[in-house]
Amino acid sequence: MTADTSARYREFKMPDVGEGLTEAEILKWYVQPGDTVVDGQVVCEVETAKAAVELPIPYDGVVHALRFDEGTTVDVGASIITVDVAPGSDDPAAAPVAPAAAPAEPVGGADDAAEPKGRQPVLVGYGVSESSTKRRPRRGAAVPGQGAAAPAGAAIQAEMNGHAAPAPVAEALTRPLAKPPVRKLAKDLGVDLATITPTGPDGIITREDVHAATAAPAVPEAPEEPATAPAAVAPASPVAVAGGRETRIPVKGVRKATAAAMVGSAFTAPHVTEFVTVDVTRTMKLVDELKSDKDMAGVRVNPLLLIAKALLVAIKRHPEVNATWDEAAQEIVLKHYVNLGIAAATPRGLLVPNIKDAHDQTLPQLAQSLSELVATAREGKTTPAAMQGGTVTITNVGVFGVDTGTPILNPGESAILAVGAIKLQPWVHKGKVKPRQVTTLALSFDHRLVDGELGSKVLADVAAVLEQPKRLITWG
Repeated sequence: MTADTSARYREFKMPDVGEGLTEAEILKWYVQPGDTVVDGQVVCEVETAKAAVELPIPYDGVVHALRFDEGTTVDVGASIITVDVAPGSDDPAAAPVAPAAAPAEPVGGADDAAEPKGRQPVLVGYGVSESSTKRRPRRGAAVPGQGAAAPAGAAIQAEMNGHAAPAPVAEALTRPLAKPPVRKLAKDLGVDLATITPTGPDGIITREDVHAATAAPAVPEAPEEPATAPAAVAPASPVAVAGGRETRIPVKGVRKATAAAMVGSAFTAPHVTEFVTVDVTRTMKLVDELKSDKDMAGVRVNPLLLIAKALLVAIKRHPEVNATWDEAAQEIVLKHYVNLGIAAATPRGLLVPNIKDAHDQTLPQLAQSLSELVATAREGKTTPAAMQGGTVTITNVGVFGVDTGTPILNPGESAILAVGAIKLQPWVHKGKVKPRQVTTLALSFDHRLVDGELGSKVLADVAAVLEQPKRLITWG
């Protein structure tokens, strides 16, 4: 007896994963048609204009169809995967199908596309199970009923990456094991994971394996890639023609949102930037002392920690700098809290997560927050919430050997501090020229909120604390 297809197939739609965003790009599918899934299992990774997010499926069953290929930007509310929640029937519509570049026709005809009667909206990762829970097949094992349909999506992805399509049988039976950050790195570098020989435990592909593959490509026709990933921003999904003189890189996701935000900020807020060069020798000595302090054990201590603390002290002495401009109400909104943003270059673009209520944190707490923020950003796990509500930001251009710059404000913030490289330079100290640790600070601020006097006082206070870090006690 044929099952009721209107109740058998459930459509999982692209959710709003970022506070009103209208679209998201599918970065990676973790399942293929024919795979068994359970309620709460992550099935794909998507990237919005704010962050990369893993999506869990709210059903138990077997993947029937993937509606879009990796690299496709999908509108919120569009069906991205169909799950057979009552597998095992003899319904001919149960044969799994491969992903399509655009929404496919409803599975099994018009009746299957109809919204299940009485269906209630549920949160991502939650839902009513309509079948007994089944364990997902072990990776690398044959999937009954998968047939030859699955390699279609893999072939398309391989061609996008500049490689020859893998053999259909091998792709149908195996899927390379790699963690999401490693998969994203491979995608950025144009490496097909199926061509890599894993060296990690249990056959897992590591970052080193990906880098090794770029150094010695398995497919000679593939464009030559750098041996290592860039330290800053790696272009996502380049569209290149072999032997061509140009490469076009689609602007989307985080990169697109950052570009729009910077343009809006640059041409909305009247920027002013001031500079000061300061002797930070005593601060560098304090950094070395704190590294061996038992109260700082287990946390990372570096110059950025004391620079952040110096900025927080300066804001405490001049709280009116911590504000935002309300254009609609024509009001200045003073903030009685500091959400300290830290600009981080990641493979997905520039992210600026912030430390909530940084003004209330002790030095060890601030060190722990900085460590967690940077580690999360580098892993590509920064959440949209972590990037909301910032009030002031620090950008450390010194890590690239740059002396200073004129940073652009994050939209809605009043100021951003750029920290240059700390170098040994000749400096007049106690009447004599000596080699000292010197850096240049640059403070950009919104002149609607902060006039020249206030901006100068804030920058001068940051410099004064770094020159004489004992002011962290006397001023803090």
